Amino acid sequence: MRTFPKVMSEIQDDPAVSAMRRMFLFLFVITIIAWLLHPPAVSASLLNDLPQSFAILGSSTVTSVGSTTIHGDLGLYPGTSVTGFPPGVVIGTMHVTDAVAEQMRTASFSAYNALAGRPVTVVLTGQDLGGLTLTPGVYKFDTSAQLTGILTLDFSSNPQGDFVFQIGSTLTTASSSVVNVTNGSPLSGVYWQVGSSATLGTDSSFVGNILANTSITLTTSSNILSGRAIALNGAVTMDTNTIYNDNSVADFGSYGYSGGNGGAVPEPSTILLLGVGVAGFMALRKSRNKVGTGAV
Repeated sequence: MRTFPKVMSEIQDDPAVSAMRRMFLFLFVITIIAWLLHPPAVSASLLNDLPQSFAILGSSTVTSVGSTTIHGDLGLYPGTSVTGFPPGVVIGTMHVTDAVAEQMRTASFSAYNALAGRPVTVVLTGQDLGGLTLTPGVYKFDTSAQLTGILTLDFSSNPQGDFVFQIGSTLTTASSSVVNVTNGSPLSGVYWQVGSSATLGTDSSFVGNILANTSITLTTSSNILSGRAIALNGAVTMDTNTIYNDNSVADFGSYGYSGGNGGAVPEPSTILLLGVGVAGFMALRKSRNKVGTGAV
């Protein structure tokens, strides 16, 4: 009679099983390497957990003078003072110190920290963003960031990618400055993680989601053509501005450059882990078949 240890020994000596074990080991090693080189990224839409309908969120106050128009919801938490509407117009819902605004703020903190934790592609400390043409990646400023002129964000190399700007202190755009986006897709993302406060200059045209640790100021006639202004711990101050969080302005079908449908793309390590699981299952099944058909 063949004992269990003898059967297992025969299985281990079987060339087919040995080859399968080697394949399993190879895929496992590749998985570990891929995991180290490409750690799991944040969801393709970093704002996917936020109520997509929001365009403005403040913490202490939200203030406007003049004929500001907000295409999307306006939120405030934990502050209670929203002024300037009317004459300003909110084409959406105002959430003032309610559960929805609280949820938005909590999710915004998570998104802010996720942005701050992304591995840096290029350090731009000391450079003006004006005149640059960039491709998707993570761009870091150790201190302040300045935009004078035109910044072009070109998604042609990765239409489903993200632009993330990690800014240590302040973001300031000069008067009549422009952020221009080309070759995007519904999953294109543009995010500005600002360590303190952001100020958009007079008549400037801005694109992307600003998540500022303190406050955001939109000076006279500065506009966010697609995106959001989120001040985590301070005020959002506006003066005759227009803010679009939706597809009112061409953004290639995304929802305010935060990934249109929020679909996450599997990381290479995830795909390889699936391959390891399949290979392991095949090897186990083959081994069991050997045991089941062996002579006794």
